[in-house]
Amino acid sequence: MRRLSSSFTFFYKRVFPVLWLGGVAVFLLVMLANPPRQGGPAFPFLFVPALMLVLGFALMRKLVFDLVDEVWLDGESLLVKNRQQEIRIALYDVLNVNSTTLTNPRRISLRLRADSRFGRDIAFMPNSPRGLFGAFRSDPIADELIQRVDAARQGRR
Repeated sequence: MRRLSSSFTFFYKRVFPVLWLGGVAVFLLVMLANPPRQGGPAFPFLFVPALMLVLGFALMRKLVFDLVDEVWLDGESLLVKNRQQEIRIALYDVLNVNSTTLTNPRRISLRLRADSRFGRDIAFMPNSPRGLFGAFRSDPIADELIQRVDAARQGRR
């Protein structure tokens, strides 16, 4: 069994949002508790952190919060773990494999034939190194998954 997902998923899903949103919220609360003394405009000091909170949460919801914790390749199936639940997905049940190149964190999305406990779309952070110009290349794990899914479909016919 080989791990396909990154070990940094926990940091991206659980630690970074607390640091980002908590840090901006603390800054906003400090600005509310200590307004400018010279009667200067307080609007930018309140508007920008509030905007950072809203945009940060929206981006994290779209790019980070839907990532599963672990994905393992086990022969002709994938073992997917999220929190304390796990499911096994046969490779021939995967309809599409998609990977992002210019996002952080990188993502591989799997579209399944039918709904699973985690939904019809499974997304995870790949465990492959990016390298110097890796942002412009396709992900090797996604390429391997595409080939394995295609081979599993061919063998099932």
